[in-house]
Amino acid sequence: MKVNEKGIFIDGIDKKILRALMEDARTPILEIARNVGISGAAIHQRLKKLEKSGLLAGSKFIINPKILGYTTMAFVGVYLDKAVSNPEAVKQLQRVPEVIECHYTTGEWSVFIKILSKDNEHLMHLLNTQIQAIKGVSRTETFISLQQQINRQIKI
Repeated sequence: MKVNEKGIFIDGIDKKILRALMEDARTPILEIARNVGISGAAIHQRLKKLEKSGLLAGSKFIINPKILGYTTMAFVGVYLDKAVSNPEAVKQLQRVPEVIECHYTTGEWSVFIKILSKDNEHLMHLLNTQIQAIKGVSRTETFISLQQQINRQIKI
């Protein structure tokens, strides 16, 4: 399987290693090695190759926001007055900790953001006092997520 323009090749063993780590990044290397049938050193070499290729973008622990009281997820389309406002608006959005994603988009919105808030009141406060107060923001369009149905990475 060719992965990128550099022509990095992913074989069946690489796929088994990646699948195991995608399922649980804390899986011990030696356990993966036993399941795959190669040495722990070979697993390390393959992981280094995959990291060097750029395929692996790191590993991280995932915080459950609900445990911290963040129960409302919303997606907000942000309309900006001018395209030149985009970089400055994004800088301002970065300063709002509840904004967890920001994307330049095609279509009607200049940027599309994902927000985690404690509840609808908190979301309204963020929109009114922080998001819509950013210079260049003409208006926003908000969609509240009722329940996330799919959450996955690309299939290997």
